[in-house]
Amino acid sequence: MLPDADDLPELLLDLAVPHEDINELIALRHTVTGDPGTRRLLERCVDELLRDLGATDRTPDLGELLASAPPALDGILAVYVFVAALPHTLAHHRERGIPAEISRRTLADLGRHMAVHRRRHGRAGLHSPRWLAHHFRGELYQLGRLQFERAQLGQRTSTVIAAAGLHALPGTPCLNLHIPDFHGPLTPSACDRSLALAREFFALHFPEEHAEAVLCHSWLLDPQLKRYLSAQSNIVRFQERFRAAREDTEPADTEPVQFVFGNPDLPVAELPRRTSVERAVGDHLRAGGHWYVGHGWFPLRDE
Repeated sequence: MLPDADDLPELLLDLAVPHEDINELIALRHTVTGDPGTRRLLERCVDELLRDLGATDRTPDLGELLASAPPALDGILAVYVFVAALPHTLAHHRERGIPAEISRRTLADLGRHMAVHRRRHGRAGLHSPRWLAHHFRGELYQLGRLQFERAQLGQRTSTVIAAAGLHALPGTPCLNLHIPDFHGPLTPSACDRSLALAREFFALHFPEEHAEAVLCHSWLLDPQLKRYLSAQSNIVRFQERFRAAREDTEPADTEPVQFVFGNPDLPVAELPRRTSVERAVGDHLRAGGHWYVGHGWFPLRDE
């Protein structure tokens, strides 16, 4: 199920796995393949990940399975699960006619999240296998600066979008927009290019879904950011693309700390103030304020 040890390094490089993690992953491969119990666990995880491949109405239940991994594979078994699933994911992409370069850039998010794990914990691993399942199940694609996830409207959001005159019932296909790290500024031109790519991509490769709305659920849509950032900042201009879908009343203070500073557990008093965004996040929290996840949407075709 796993590639040969001689073939594994190049495959990991194709997935953008950090160079400093590769030797460890090669060395630990035998821990997986050499133990029948661990090998069966890997197979169960891959089967769970790939069940109903391409469907957007289920989330693989990998957490409990991965939690039973041997201590030496804690945080690492998930990497082998995605590597073992890769041929099936690529075959699914080919069936949909998805270009190889889009597959490569999309699945390189594995390496991006391993880099985040190493930055935070100082060792190889993944802390977000649930998130990467979307990539390897054919649900999410990197198209320029942004990522777009095939999804379905829920009850609350469909009501808001229907009131604006679009076809929107619970279960109607939509696109969830995500903003990956380590990918340069969130400029208006980069976003415009990504949205143009998304319109073309999903019409061509998923013509039966007819997604009409783009949704985003992110702390970057918290309107309080406008109190701290220039009206010409990339973040504020990004916010202005969206219509409000709903408001959260539950604070999500660790969200911006995690994404801006790399570790949600950093003491608020010690957060750096090197950039306007760092100053906004830290100063707001130090003043006793809270940050919230914003929920926005816009029509895919009329943007």
